[in-house]
Amino acid sequence: MERSLSFEIVRRFARGPTVEARAAWPLSGDPVTVLFGPSGSGKTTVLRALAGLDRPDAGAISFDGEAWFDAARGVFVTPQARGVGLLFQEYAIFPHLSVSANVGFGLHRLGRAEREGRVAELAERLGIAELLHRRPAELSGGQRQRVALARALAPRPRLLLLDEPLSALDAPTREALRAELRHLLESSGVPAVVVTHDRTEALALGDRLAVLVEGRIRQVGPVHEVFSAPADVEVARVVGTENVFPAHLSRLPDGLALVRAGAAELVAVDPGAVEGDAYACIRAEDVVLEPAEDAHLSSARNRLAGSVVSRRDEGPLVRVAVDCGIRLVALVTRASAERLELAPGRRVLAVVKAPNVRIVPRAG
Repeated sequence: MERSLSFEIVRRFARGPTVEARAAWPLSGDPVTVLFGPSGSGKTTVLRALAGLDRPDAGAISFDGEAWFDAARGVFVTPQARGVGLLFQEYAIFPHLSVSANVGFGLHRLGRAEREGRVAELAERLGIAELLHRRPAELSGGQRQRVALARALAPRPRLLLLDEPLSALDAPTREALRAELRHLLESSGVPAVVVTHDRTEALALGDRLAVLVEGRIRQVGPVHEVFSAPADVEVARVVGTENVFPAHLSRLPDGLALVRAGAAELVAVDPGAVEGDAYACIRAEDVVLEPAEDAHLSSARNRLAGSVVSRRDEGPLVRVAVDCGIRLVALVTRASAERLELAPGRRVLAVVKAPNVRIVPRAG
């Protein structure tokens, strides 16, 4: 039987929404699952229930075949007995303790030598060995993050839970630390669940995406698949970017980059530090559809010939999927759709400006 995390969480709030979230995914393979959704969608409620910090009103939680919670049978396993590691938004590092004492805080049951050995091992792995005698006030945002992660990993948890782990940082630091956090999570060997409402963080950190909309998980799948093929309109509105492709980058002259995604090649603005494997992201609104016979009239560098796969009318707008070596979704007005006679099989030209091909790095 495959090891998995499964849950059905019902949590009712007085004068507030009801969270009814149900999902399951394997613990082996892809290590990082992102709980993604807008503020108030229920992400932190689910995370706290998984941690054992909150007791749901109904439902069940199972980890690797072990019941952590079962309302019908009266089962509730404490956070300590679940063996989870927690990383909060503000990191919650004790200001009066040294880095060494913070990392070893959850190891009080170990003997001194064993505790010091575990702290030293993690400090070396996470690159904080030279910081062990410092206090949190002497650390940068990135250093505090590594200390908090080391403390969460110290007791050898079975599951890591991270609540908006980058939100406490300023924008430049957050940008710099995304890839580093992904590498640390991947190298930890511990399955992780990360809560975020930030699309870029979801792409950079996650292998799997679970999208919450109004307290319910509407879709679970590989990150790029969920962004590229939302299960419904609500998910599409939440993820915001319908076109996300695993891609490979190589540099071109004049500050541009060549992006190879599937059978397609696109030109993007060179993102700078990113090279090699990454994600290419294009908003549906930035894809312009033109008649295939107008290919010779366009001067745009990204001109992809293809055929309409599907058309879905959404009020005054029409969502059109085009197969042009990659499955590209465009959002056009109803008038444009009628003018172009868009229907499955129709040959069209998908045009995307280079600045609209956004590149997101992928560590590991």
